[in-house]
Amino acid sequence: MHTPPLAPLKAAMGPSAPLLLLFFLSWIGPLQGQQHHLVEYMERRLAALEERLAQCQEQSSRHAAELRDFKNKMLPLLEVAEKERETLRTEADSISGRVDRLEREVDYLETQNPALPCVELDEKVTGGPGAKGKGRRNEKYDMVTDCSYTVSQVRSMKILKRFGGSSGLWTKDPLGPAEKIYVLDGTQNDTAFVFPRLRDFTLAMAARKASRIRVPFPWVGTGQLVYGGFLYYARRPPGGPGGGGELENTLQLIKFHLANRTVVDSSVFPAESLIPPYGLTADTYIDLAADEEGLWAVYATRDDDRHLCLAKLDPQTLDTEQQWDTPCPRENAEAAFVICGTLYVVYNTRPASRARIQCSFDASGTLAPERAALSYFPRRYGAHASLRYNPRERQLYAWDDGYQIVYKLEMKKKEEEV
Repeated sequence: MHTPPLAPLKAAMGPSAPLLLLFFLSWIGPLQGQQHHLVEYMERRLAALEERLAQCQEQSSRHAAELRDFKNKMLPLLEVAEKERETLRTEADSISGRVDRLEREVDYLETQNPALPCVELDEKVTGGPGAKGKGRRNEKYDMVTDCSYTVSQVRSMKILKRFGGSSGLWTKDPLGPAEKIYVLDGTQNDTAFVFPRLRDFTLAMAARKASRIRVPFPWVGTGQLVYGGFLYYARRPPGGPGGGGELENTLQLIKFHLANRTVVDSSVFPAESLIPPYGLTADTYIDLAADEEGLWAVYATRDDDRHLCLAKLDPQTLDTEQQWDTPCPRENAEAAFVICGTLYVVYNTRPASRARIQCSFDASGTLAPERAALSYFPRRYGAHASLRYNPRERQLYAWDDGYQIVYKLEMKKKEEEV
C-alpha cells in the first residue's frame, strides 16, 4: 500500500502536525508566485535587449553600406586630386627650373657685361680727385700682414630674423669671443644689445635673453664698430653736423670699453665739412670698418662731394695714420666694407633693387680697379643700412630694412698690378 508523502512527517510531529503543515503550505504558495513574476520580468527584459541588439545590428549594417558607398564615390575623386597634385607639382618644378635658368642667364650677362668701373675719364687725366685735396697724403699703404685676398663673389646669404627698425647694425667682435652678438638698433641711440650666442639672438623673444649696455653719448648713424673689446662710434658733439656753431660738420670718435663700460678715449675726427659718404644712407657721417689690417674709416667732405674718402686709424689712440681720396662715387652708394686693405663700395637704387659691389679701392695699390670683381649680391631686393666684415669668418653681417642677414664671401688672390 502506497503511503502519502506527508504521512511520515505527520507521524513524527504528533498531534500538532496538522497546524504545522497548514503553516508550511501557506508559506510556500506566495514564494512560488514571486518566482513566477520574477521569471516573467526577466523574460521581458531579455526580449527588450534582443530587440535593441537587432536594431543596433541593423543600423551597423546600414552604416557599413553607406560607408562603402561613400568610399566608392570618393576613390575616383581622390585619384583625380592626386593626378592634379602631380600635375601642379610638375608645373611648379618646371617654373622653378625656368626661374633658376633665367637667373643664371642674368648672372652670366652681368658677368659678361659688368657695371662700368667707377673711375671717371677726367680723373684718369688729372690724377683723380686727390689732385684737389688739401694736405691729403694719398701714399700707398704698407701692409702689416700677408693678407692678399680680394672678393671674387658674394656667394650666398642667410636671413636670420627681423629685429628692430629699418636702420641699425649687428656684428661680432673679430678679436673677441666668437659667439657673442652685438646689436645696435637705430641711428641715434645709446643702448646696445649683447647676446651670448647666435642661437639666443634668433629666438622669438630675443630681447629677453640680451644684456644691455648703455653708452654715455648717443651714436650717430650706423657706422659703429666692435673691435678688440671696445665699441668705436661717432658722436655728434654740441654744434656738430646739423647743430650749428663752431663744430658744424665735425664728429667726435668715441672708444668705449664694453667690459668696464667707460669711455677710454675720444678724438675729433680730423676732417672738416663732413657730409654723409653714402648717397642712400643719409644718417651716417663716418662708417668705421675693420679687416685683417686693423681699423678704417669711410667718410666724405664738401671739398670733394662726389667721392668717398678712406682713412686708416690707430685703434689704440684713434689717431689718423693715413688718408686717401678714392675714385668711388657717393651717388647711389649705400654701404661699404674693407678686406685686406681694399675698400669695397656697395651701390643700389631708390627704390631699392639688387645691391652690387661696383667700386673698389686698394690702399696698397696691389689691386688695379679695372681688375677688381664687380659682384652682385644674392637674389634679394632691399637696402643695406650697414655692412660689417668679419675677417675671422670671412662673412658680412648686414642690416637690410630690419632684417639681419649673413653673406658668405668667396675670395681669390689679388693679382699683382703690371
